[in-house]
Amino acid sequence: MAKKFTLSEFDIMQTLGTGSFGRVKLARVKATGEFVALKILKKAEILRLKQVDHVISEFSILRTIRHPFLVNLIGYTQDDRYLYLGLEYISGGELFTYLRNIGRLDSGHSKLFAGQIALMFEYLHSMNIIYRDLKPENLLISPDGYLKLTDFGFAKVVEGRTYTLCGTPEYLAPEILLNKGHGKPVDWWTLGVIIYEMLAGIDPFSDEDPMSIYQKILKGKIKFPRNFDKNGKSLVKHILVADLTKRYGNLKNGVNDIKNHRFFAGLDWQRLVQKLIDMPYRPPVKSAGDASNFPHYPDSTTLSPPIKHSDDPFLNW
Repeated sequence: MAKKFTLSEFDIMQTLGTGSFGRVKLARVKATGEFVALKILKKAEILRLKQVDHVISEFSILRTIRHPFLVNLIGYTQDDRYLYLGLEYISGGELFTYLRNIGRLDSGHSKLFAGQIALMFEYLHSMNIIYRDLKPENLLISPDGYLKLTDFGFAKVVEGRTYTLCGTPEYLAPEILLNKGHGKPVDWWTLGVIIYEMLAGIDPFSDEDPMSIYQKILKGKIKFPRNFDKNGKSLVKHILVADLTKRYGNLKNGVNDIKNHRFFAGLDWQRLVQKLIDMPYRPPVKSAGDASNFPHYPDSTTLSPPIKHSDDPFLNW
């Protein structure tokens, strides 16, 4: 279980990523030499953007999940300016960077990655957690070549439907755009988008203008490049379906319709979850604290303003 720590336990190093109300930094535990990714969230910004519920939800979900393909929460602390979440450090960088460098993946590699994502969602959905923000930036590659899902800022425990508009434009399911209420099927939709993106090197509804992206999603017409894997095409067409009564992942066989599809023919799911299959790509990692697979970010020198004790919704953590 995640434990409370103090900041003095760490040497805090360079920035690994930035977000709307904070940044993730590499940190080293002084006592053990272990490296962690320290997610530092500005309390004042969370309050200003009215994101308290999302942050509380993220924290409570991170405390309950344990899976080989999900980033683990190691510890946490806070002061009057920031929340600090200590997460497992995954040194291979983002799938986003790897995809951008390589262009697209072959069908064998896409199958292994898509299989891992299907298992992530199968596990989360078994706990009534919807993730809602699948994209290559949120999939980290471990030194062994396996994926780890990170950033649970939009994740939520939902038994039925929820109505908050959230996610990234290219990956939004039609039911989110139409504000009809949404649930677990939105995650399967994003899996369809990612499979397309891995195989084609571009997402299926790509456009410079978010409004055009939304129109393309609602029209539902998907153009496949000529050399697109035919089994991948069949699975994507079964997932990127606006009608929830026809979308794979949401039918009476649940995730098994996806797992038993011919795109995954020959995949040993048990060996996959046990990480016994050799991955086609292992990121170059020189040492445990190597951060060379992440972009370089300038460090911020400005401190977030402190918030008053009486305004702090996180004090009982």
